[in-house]
Amino acid sequence: MSYIKILVFLFVVSLSASKSYAQPIRFQASSVSFTDKKENGKWNEWSDFVDANVLITLDAKKDLITINSSEIQSFKIKAYGEIEDTEELNIVPFECIDNKFSKCKILIITKKKENNRVQLYVTYNEVKFVYNIYAK
Repeated sequence: MSYIKILVFLFVVSLSASKSYAQPIRFQASSVSFTDKKENGKWNEWSDFVDANVLITLDAKKDLITINSSEIQSFKIKAYGEIEDTEELNIVPFECIDNKFSKCKILIITKKKENNRVQLYVTYNEVKFVYNIYAK
């Protein structure tokens, strides 16, 4: 079984386990891309990925996701969504509020047909970010 499959399995198990015993899960981001909305409400093309040496922590015990970029971003998890698992994707969704009290949605997506590439998406009404991540 590949390392990523084991990681996804452990991730799902950690979310379903009692929060009092949950250990933080750490990811390392290797690159980041973003997009924003046009005036007509449609999304622009994604930017090119740029290198990003960023630590991302998911702490289910504290209901907190932290992205340690140059400006630390903290996301309070308000709701854990239903995990979706298909032949192509595994999607773990979170409804969050950031440290500036803005609502956003965070998805951790494993792209099975892309050699189990794992990405973390942060989606606001007007902007989206995607980080290519791997387990730390």
